[in-house]
Amino acid sequence: MNWWQAIIFGVVQGVTEFLPVSSSGHLVLTEKILGFSDTDFLAFFSLLHVGTLIAVFIVMRKEIAAILRNIFGKLTWLLVIATIPAVLFTVVFSDLIKKAFGGSTMGYEFIFTGILLLAALFVRPGKKKIENMTWIDALLAGIGQAVAILPAISRSGTCLAALLFRKVKREDAIRFAFLMSIPAILGSLLLDILDIVKGDSALTPDIAVPVVIGVICAALSGYAVMKFMLKKLTRKGIALFAAYVIVIGSFILLDQNIFHLLAWTAA
Repeated sequence: MNWWQAIIFGVVQGVTEFLPVSSSGHLVLTEKILGFSDTDFLAFFSLLHVGTLIAVFIVMRKEIAAILRNIFGKLTWLLVIATIPAVLFTVVFSDLIKKAFGGSTMGYEFIFTGILLLAALFVRPGKKKIENMTWIDALLAGIGQAVAILPAISRSGTCLAALLFRKVKREDAIRFAFLMSIPAILGSLLLDILDIVKGDSALTPDIAVPVVIGVICAALSGYAVMKFMLKKLTRKGIALFAAYVIVIGSFILLDQNIFHLLAWTAA
């Protein structure tokens, strides 16, 4: 991997992490387009999350500071509840997750994300704020995050949709989804650090510079997209993103079954 490829992956990660379109799905798709279909980039993709994590810390600094001042407060417990399903899903279905990153089911996963977003638009907008959320709200958002471990199901999209179904105000739903990304990303990084220590990771010292470049690009683009999400994302925007991922998913299915332009791993 060279520096310009690292820039591409970093920007793709930063732009798609917080939009409801699936960052992991776009990273795998970009990997296929660039011709890296036989290369294991899971650890590299995980390290790119360091960049988006930096963006979260900057944009959500006030909320994070409030949590640290009241570490055993309600918001902390809501985030703990929201994190549990993803942990259980990762432990129980680890083999399925690794197989899914081959891309064989990505078309269906993108389309599922789009349908879920469209369904959320049929729910009348709610006014529930984060401080009024219940453990059921957090659990359902957590289940959405767990399902989104599969590569082309959007984490932010499923979390956002679950909270909109529960009548959480759109901006508060977005903020809670951002906060949920912190333990998810930290947990993924911990697992990859353990793999590196054990020597099971595909990362090698010669890609240290591309990793740094990718992380910086992910942080900058992620920050810009987070600001956009909080200020500009409307129902019309959600509908456009839903249509976009449905088109992407349809293209992938057509390519896997008819065109064969990209190299896909067999199911």
